[in-house]
Amino acid sequence: MVLPPPDKRHVCLTTIVIMTSMAFMDAYLVEQNQGPRKIGVCIIVLVGDICFLIVLRYVAVWVGAEVRTAKRGYAMILWFLYIFVLEIKLYFVFQNYKADRKSLETVARKALTLLLSVCVPGLYLVLVALDSMEYVRTFRKKEDMRGRLFWVALDLLDVLDIQANLWEPQRTGLPIWAEGLMFFYCYILLLILPCVSLSEISVQGEHVSPQKMMLYPVLSLVTINIVTILIRGVNMVLFQDSRVSTIFIGKNVVAIATKACTFLEYRRQVKEFPPQDPAGIAMEIQQNSVPHNQTLPNTTTSLPEEPSPPREVIDT
Repeated sequence: MVLPPPDKRHVCLTTIVIMTSMAFMDAYLVEQNQGPRKIGVCIIVLVGDICFLIVLRYVAVWVGAEVRTAKRGYAMILWFLYIFVLEIKLYFVFQNYKADRKSLETVARKALTLLLSVCVPGLYLVLVALDSMEYVRTFRKKEDMRGRLFWVALDLLDVLDIQANLWEPQRTGLPIWAEGLMFFYCYILLLILPCVSLSEISVQGEHVSPQKMMLYPVLSLVTINIVTILIRGVNMVLFQDSRVSTIFIGKNVVAIATKACTFLEYRRQVKEFPPQDPAGIAMEIQQNSVPHNQTLPNTTTSLPEEPSPPREVIDT
């Protein structure tokens, strides 16, 4: 498959979001170490960033090339690579904060949470690039897609809020096994769930239908809406964690109710409206593919008119 020329603005925006978050994470890692160890950490971080930039130079261009198409394969690769590297750095930042119990730099820890809350969902929305999907022509379909993407971004914030409990200051710490389980559970969710959403968009192609994208809502219902309520409930009741976000608990309750109504409505629609015949599907695709200022030709068949017999000229 030959990709079109890359969108330079999209490539630049993707690179800026990724490298900004990586630079701040590097600054946290360097500042958390003192003496000769600080120089060693700085060298390791610079070498890692150079290797990451070499890979990013190619992947970001491929992502910019497919942004106007219906495929998001390279976007999934870039997301997986970004989260993989970011979470490794975040793990060492978290461990350094955990080792230094005396330092309660509330502003720096809150700034770290704010940085992740902006960059991680922001990069997902940039990779989807809804405004660049020229094949999504109708306003209603584009707004339905925007609503789906908003739920994904909200789920990412939910996962990041659970991770932030590990490095933001709290009165009582969690057991080691609970901290490790929470961190790597959130790590897996950040790796997989956005890739599932991108794959749903990519599989449907140019004739994308938000109503048929049901895989991500089902997975997020179980892994985020239900499980995170249990995690926050256990932290609040058993470990007396004062940082549990009751707002996100309410968000998940509302999401469970909303998705349950959506699933029931989807099943009712499937039962009431049987699948269309191939001719009807082809006509619908043709209607979606023509511009708004053009009309479809009349498809009704008409019998060919018989030619009128030639008139005989009568000589007078």
